[in-house]
Amino acid sequence: MTILVIAEHDHHSIKAATLNTVAAACRIGGDIHVLVAGAGCAAAAAQAAALQGVSKVLVVDAGHYEAQTAETVAALVVANAAGYSHILAPATTYGKNLLPRVAALLDVAQISEITAVESADTFVRPIYAGNALATVQSGDAVKVITVRTTAFDAVAGGNNAPVESLAAVADAGMTQLQGRELTKSERPELGAAKIIVSGGRGLGSGENYHKLLEPLADKLGAALGASRAAVDAGFVPNDYQVGQTGKIVAPQLYLAIGISGAIQHLAGMKDSKVIVAINKDPDAPIFQVADYGLVADLFETVPQLENALG
Repeated sequence: MTILVIAEHDHHSIKAATLNTVAAACRIGGDIHVLVAGAGCAAAAAQAAALQGVSKVLVVDAGHYEAQTAETVAALVVANAAGYSHILAPATTYGKNLLPRVAALLDVAQISEITAVESADTFVRPIYAGNALATVQSGDAVKVITVRTTAFDAVAGGNNAPVESLAAVADAGMTQLQGRELTKSERPELGAAKIIVSGGRGLGSGENYHKLLEPLADKLGAALGASRAAVDAGFVPNDYQVGQTGKIVAPQLYLAIGISGAIQHLAGMKDSKVIVAINKDPDAPIFQVADYGLVADLFETVPQLENALG
């Protein structure tokens, strides 16, 4: 049994989500190959080779993989799918864009966002916004799976797997990247942060969001997040959104400030190790999942908290 993990990377380094996906592959068992497709991606391949549990890294280095569009990478994966029992990718924007195309081309059913491995053909995944767990058994010859990375601890480094070059598949020219807008920040990446300060509609405005939460996040070394309501209200950009339709996170500490706790938001953060909620409504659903809850006016409490942190 051999498993292919599709690495998510920026050509220079492997994204943290790939480490969790390799961990899920280790639970399944068997040889684990990691595919690194890009342009000038030798450094990323070297990082993949260092991951524990990886038995081989396959590198495809060609100009038309620089943009890593789903169509080009999917064609590459399908062309090299023979001999693999499982194909895995993280359930990030990248993986959710790529793997359904792979599953369709292989004519198999995708298993999405697994949170546990029961056996080589049986997996657990959340349904109904995380309110129930479904155990899914697949009879397909090749299992195409996205992994909810927050459910698996990242693998360590220290390995030295062999790196092998694969031939590129011809570019079908179906899509072309016209541009990319990247958000640059000194703060940790939201999906991989150990501490997250997240704000909701209770903050009232984007100005209040930045004035109250940014100093607190700076003192904690935290990433900034938001509820869908705050994003829809225009307080912050879409990439701040935590929830079922945003980013799924599981930091060591999650501070929910002015967030009522709609079901789609809870689905994205309830696996956090410690949840602290501040809300003036004692009946807010967020208190049902919070480890520590404070019923108070956030406009008074947050500055006090920031001052207490020195």
